[in-house]
Amino acid sequence: MLTMIEANSVNSVSQLIQLSVAPVFLLAGVAGLLNVFTGRLSRIIDKVDKLDKYEDEHQLTHKKDEDVLKLKLRRKFLTMRMRNTNLAILFCTSTGLLIALVIVTMFLSAIFEFKDSFFIVLLFICAMLCLIISLFLFLREIFYTTSFIKSRKSYIP
Repeated sequence: MLTMIEANSVNSVSQLIQLSVAPVFLLAGVAGLLNVFTGRLSRIIDKVDKLDKYEDEHQLTHKKDEDVLKLKLRRKFLTMRMRNTNLAILFCTSTGLLIALVIVTMFLSAIFEFKDSFFIVLLFICAMLCLIISLFLFLREIFYTTSFIKSRKSYIP
């Protein structure tokens, strides 16, 4: 038979788990975003590799200066996109880490009975700021890609 203290303890843990469900779903969303970001990054890396291979294969033939310039511009553009995507991954990963810290802190505060909700709120706000930054960086990556397609500034082998 459960005593009153044990029943309250079970209820407290149950409520704590209910409170942590939303951040766990948020973690699942962050994992999905990271999957999208790393997919884009791998495509950019593949394009850089293809560009390097093209340049190596055609190095023996005489190229016009204009073609060399276009190749360099394209590589510089891809490198800029790579840096931007890496930053988006950094901030998105930071979001996941901060959300995980929110969940751990919630459980630790219940176990050790410290009521520092300000710290939990601060962690969550930092997580949301990191998420916002990563989404803005992703949006910038999309704009880079579409602006390149619209302007066709450089050569694509």
